[in-house]
Amino acid sequence: MTPDPAPSMHQLLAFYLEAGVDCALSDEPVSRMTDEVAAAAVESRPSRPAAALQPALEPAAPPPHIAAPAPDAAIISAREAAAPAPSLEALRALMESFDGCALKATATRLVFADGNPQARIMFVGEAPGREEDIEGLPFVGRSGKLLDRMLAAIGLNRGNAYIANVIPWRPPGNRTPTPQETQICLPFIRRQIELVDPDVLVTLGNPSTQTLLATRDGIMRTRGRWFDFDTGSRKIRALPTFHPAYLLRQPSYKRLAWQDLRAIATALEDGSEATAPSS
Repeated sequence: MTPDPAPSMHQLLAFYLEAGVDCALSDEPVSRMTDEVAAAAVESRPSRPAAALQPALEPAAPPPHIAAPAPDAAIISAREAAAPAPSLEALRALMESFDGCALKATATRLVFADGNPQARIMFVGEAPGREEDIEGLPFVGRSGKLLDRMLAAIGLNRGNAYIANVIPWRPPGNRTPTPQETQICLPFIRRQIELVDPDVLVTLGNPSTQTLLATRDGIMRTRGRWFDFDTGSRKIRALPTFHPAYLLRQPSYKRLAWQDLRAIATALEDGSEATAPSS
């Protein structure tokens, strides 16, 4: 039987991309087969005193794996940790040390927020992507550049707006977060909104809209409609609109997004509850 030809570099890269592997963890390749061969060779040698083998066989041990708690316990733990956070700095520190969400183990870093925490308007998306995971800031990839242009169209920028995500750790391969992962992270983003205390909250896309505004309607039905986000101490006006990543795939909806942006600008200008034009 003729063996299959070895895959080309292009085929290997395509396979890795489909599997969700889109970034390297180190600059140098590591051959696990070589490690196994070396270990087998050592085991086949005549026995020696343990002290003689210790330098070669006992490299620095990796930290022990700590299993994430069950989802229900993790949700309770997140609520208990987030609720008393007195400031954004304290909340960030709590999230850095929180081990209840498995996404933390596969992400490069926490993606907490960007912009001005004193801003009157806050934008919330779903989860970080590859570029955000590398830089530790939300919306820095292609969709982030579009968001910057959308902000600029109504006189906003990252100096007078605050930007975050429901999920602060990147899901592997940019997959959709599970309902359990979303519920575990929900107490943190709710507390983040409470601490920023904006006048206007903008939910970007369907996942953040449904999660924060407790609606099952799709983004085509919710965009341009004003909701109330209840913090427990006050109600913040909230307006859903399209996620910039969706607008990159469906540019024909930019017209509707522009209507939402004008409603946001009007609300910020006069403080009244503006209504976005219907489609």
